[in-house]
Amino acid sequence: MVSTPPRTRDRNLGSVAPAGGAPKTAPPVRGLRRFWTALEGTGRSRNGSTYYLILGATLALTAIGIMMVLSASSVEAIAAGESPYSAALKQGMFAAIGIVLMLVLSRVNVQWLKRLAWPAIIVAFVLLGLVLLIGTSTNGNQNWIEVGPFTFQPSEAAKLALALWMATVLARKAKLIHQAKHALIPVVPVAIGVVGLVLAGNDLGTGMIVMIIVAAGLFFSGVRLYLFGLGTVVGGLAVAVMAIASPNRMCRIMSWTGQVCADGTDVNYQSTNGLYALASGGWFGVGLGQSRQKYSWIPEAHNDFIFAIIGEELGLAGTLVVLVLFAILGAAIYRVVVAQEDMFQRVLAGTIMVWLLGQGTVNMAVVTGLAPVIGVPLPFISYGGSALLMSLCGIGVVLSLARAQMAPHIRPKRLVKLPAKKARKRT
Repeated sequence: MVSTPPRTRDRNLGSVAPAGGAPKTAPPVRGLRRFWTALEGTGRSRNGSTYYLILGATLALTAIGIMMVLSASSVEAIAAGESPYSAALKQGMFAAIGIVLMLVLSRVNVQWLKRLAWPAIIVAFVLLGLVLLIGTSTNGNQNWIEVGPFTFQPSEAAKLALALWMATVLARKAKLIHQAKHALIPVVPVAIGVVGLVLAGNDLGTGMIVMIIVAAGLFFSGVRLYLFGLGTVVGGLAVAVMAIASPNRMCRIMSWTGQVCADGTDVNYQSTNGLYALASGGWFGVGLGQSRQKYSWIPEAHNDFIFAIIGEELGLAGTLVVLVLFAILGAAIYRVVVAQEDMFQRVLAGTIMVWLLGQGTVNMAVVTGLAPVIGVPLPFISYGGSALLMSLCGIGVVLSLARAQMAPHIRPKRLVKLPAKKARKRT
C-alpha cells in the first residue's frame, strides 16, 4: 500500500496542497488574486502609469462632457434665440480653467493644503450662508450666487473644502481615532452644519452627497465600524423625515414606485423619458446630435440627465465607454489610496474618490430608474461650471499624491516647495 502525504490548507488562499510542496491555488482564486494585485498595483506602478491613468481618464471624460453638452443643449438654445454653441463654449471655458488649476495643484506639495484647511471650511460656511441671503433660486433650489454673467454654486466648493478639512483634523487625531468622541468631534458637528445649510436651500441631493463624503472620510481614517451602523440609522431617519415633510419629494418617490401623486401630476417624467432615450439608443445609438428626447421631452437635457442623451445618441457602446472611464479613474485613485502611509493623504485621496464615483453612481442610478429623481450632476460630463471646476481641482489634489509615488527621474517638476526647516542650534 502506498501512503499519500498529508495535506495542509493554505490560510491565505484556502487551497489544499501536499505537505512540503507548493500550495495549488484553484483557478478562480488565482485569477481573483491576479486581478486584485493588478488593481492595487505593484512596484511597477511607480513608473507613472497610475498618474497618467488618472489624468487620461479625467481628460477623456471632460472631452466627452463638452461634446455631449453641445449636442444636448443646442435645440433648447436655438428655441430660446441663443447660439447653439453657447452652453458648450461656456463649459469649454470652465474646462480650460479647471484643467489649468488641476495641473497646478498636481505639482504643488500637498502639505501646503493643510494650511488651507481651516480657511477653506470657514469660507465654505460664509458662502453657503450668503446663498440663503442673496442667492438665486432655480427649480425650487436656492444654491447659486450670481457673479456678473456667471453663477457660482458654493455647495460644490464645500465638498472639496470639507474633504480637505476632515483629512487635516482626522490626521491630527490619528492616535485617538479609536475613541468615539475624538472620531466624531469636531467632524460630525461641522458636517451637520454644512449639510444643514445645503438643505436650507432645498437641495437634498447635494446634502446626501455631502453625507457620503463625511462617511468616506471617517472610514479611511479607521473609525470603528459600529459608528457607521449608528450613522446609517440616524441618516436614514433624517432623510425619511425630510422626504415625508416635502410633498414634492414624496410625489417623486410615489411616481418612482409607479403610483400617482395626490394632485395627479407625474414628476418622474424626466426619468421616464430618460428610459425611453436609453431604449431607443440600442447598441450603437441613433447618431451623435440625432437625439429626439432633447427636443424638450427631457427638460435641460444637458444637466442631470445627460447620461440618457449619451445612451440615445451613442447607444450601449457609448454608455459603456463612460462606465469604463469611471472604472479606470476609480481603480487608479484606489492605487493612490492604498499606497499612502500618511493618514492625511490617505483620507484626502479616499474621500475625493468616493465623492466623484459616488456622485456618478447616484446620477446614473437616477437616469436608469434605479433611484427616484435627485438633482445630482454627472461629474466631468453634466453642464455646470462650478461642479466641473471643483471636480478637476479634486483630481489635481489626487495627482499631486500620485506624482509623489512616481520614480524621481520621471516625476513632473514641482511648482511650489515647502521651505526647509532650519535646524536649531544647541546651546
